[in-house]
Amino acid sequence: MAQVQMKHDNPSFVLHGIENVKFEERPVPEIQDDQVLVEVRRTGICGSDVHYLTHGRIGDYVLEKPMCLGHESSGVIAKIGAAVKPEMGLKVGDRVALEPGRSCRKCPECKKGKYELCQFMDFAATPPSIYGTLARYYALPADLAHPIPDSVTFEDGAMVEPLSVGVHSVSTLGQLKSNEIVVIFGAGPVGLMCMAVARALGSRKVIAVDINDDRLKFAKSYAATDVYKPGKKNEGESDDDYSVRAAKELREALGVPQLGRGSIDLAVDCTGAPSCIQMSLHLLKPAGTFVGVGMGHNMNINVPFFPLINKQLKMIGSFRYGTGDYELAISLVERGLVDLKPIKTQQYEFDHAMEAFEATKKGKDANGKTVIKCIINGPK
Repeated sequence: MAQVQMKHDNPSFVLHGIENVKFEERPVPEIQDDQVLVEVRRTGICGSDVHYLTHGRIGDYVLEKPMCLGHESSGVIAKIGAAVKPEMGLKVGDRVALEPGRSCRKCPECKKGKYELCQFMDFAATPPSIYGTLARYYALPADLAHPIPDSVTFEDGAMVEPLSVGVHSVSTLGQLKSNEIVVIFGAGPVGLMCMAVARALGSRKVIAVDINDDRLKFAKSYAATDVYKPGKKNEGESDDDYSVRAAKELREALGVPQLGRGSIDLAVDCTGAPSCIQMSLHLLKPAGTFVGVGMGHNMNINVPFFPLINKQLKMIGSFRYGTGDYELAISLVERGLVDLKPIKTQQYEFDHAMEAFEATKKGKDANGKTVIKCIINGPK
């Protein structure tokens, strides 16, 4: 249990438009009976936060009103709603990881337990919501405040959110089993989380694919057993021919067979790049599974249907996280099966939040150190 003392101010980091962000005082949120008020202690910067800062939108989510940024957070419960029962095991002072999306809990998707697909989701720092976690206080339903043990730091608690994305894609949807082989395209923060989950679940081989040497080097030191950097397209080479050739060259370089022991069971794409998606389908073994996580600039992708049909592949999209994903993510960290500490490469005070965003945009901080994940402390 952590010390907490209610304050009457709520400093917030608010986006007003493209490259227009301000520190503002906002009212302390009033909580409903089934909610808790969390004093935010740490917040990680996500690529989506930076995208809203630089573009004002992501797909159909368009910034139309000033919006507080941030959604990867941990903190301490400062206040509990009247209807939050003791059986839920929550009390003032508890350390929690925030699951920052309120679903409607009434639509067919919510009732089926697929609340991540709720069309009425109110997600932190995602329009039309105006609320985010880069503030002193954030209110959310009590069951979305997940207790973290004392052995899990606030920094780790903030990174439970992206780790849950990895759990959802690799475990919940990809259904990776111990001893299976996985290839993960993209060695950014989400890709690294997917690799960490795969290793924790007992994957025999975790292959990281990226075109950035520094990212591949970090991935190999962190959770990947093998790394691969695809070659460039030849002049005049079609996308289809390139993806076939690149997949073949990966198999040859890493000794990955097309069938049988050592062939690839699961492919997870964290890039959204058409070439990576196409390569994935050529690499998978018969009856293998493809999970798409990354959203690229071009969502109109030419899918090679012959391997999809001929190998009877399963192709599924992954969106955020759902039932049980946070619990498993916290458990993996608590048991030492996932180490999140190497992912936190920079840490900033709340008043220097813009420095964290600039470092994340550039991929390096002011000292030239590579950025994996910037963490911002809560307001003092």
